[in-house]
Amino acid sequence: MKVRDPDTFYRFMVSCAARTGNILNYSNIASDVGIDADTVKSWTGILEKTGIIYLLKPYYNSHLNRALKSPKIYFRDTGLAAHLTNWTTPEQLQAGAMNGAFFETFVLNEILKSYINAGLDHTRYVYYYRGRDKRKNSVNEYEESEIDFIIEENNTLYPIEIKKNKNVTASMTSAFNVLDKDKSKKRGTGAIICTCDHKLKLSADLYALPVEYI
Repeated sequence: MKVRDPDTFYRFMVSCAARTGNILNYSNIASDVGIDADTVKSWTGILEKTGIIYLLKPYYNSHLNRALKSPKIYFRDTGLAAHLTNWTTPEQLQAGAMNGAFFETFVLNEILKSYINAGLDHTRYVYYYRGRDKRKNSVNEYEESEIDFIIEENNTLYPIEIKKNKNVTASMTSAFNVLDKDKSKKRGTGAIICTCDHKLKLSADLYALPVEYI
């Protein structure tokens, strides 16, 4: 498929890069760039096929019927995403509003590489979850359940939270409990991948892992 307007396509890429780590919404990107949603969908397919972006599938089944079913968009090259969004130095990105999204993007790419290097189809193992399962958070407010990544292996779901800080607690993973609704699978040991200095056991089935572990 030919792209007849390179300048508009570049703006489209910038808009996608600004959303790395977020749920893909064709209409929002279309409004941002000034094109229609069908064009966004077509151009997103180009980026996916050429390996510029990765669309992470949601995890859902009949037991988790309140799950969102749109994919999340991730750039495969964080350097390219930083260039497109004008983060010109590591220090600027570190202090910027997108540092968490870039950290999550980096972690996902490292997880995908581990499957690729093992000759496995990562699309069959790695998912995310977000659902309208209303639950109380740490300050007693209701919010949606969200699990950054879920690794499914041997009929077991391993939930993963991504936090770009050193101090993490088990309370940050309260959304993991939603997987217990899935009676067809077992919930395995969870993890918070973060910037802590060493591996920490936070509970019987939860560990904090330094990002170097991936």
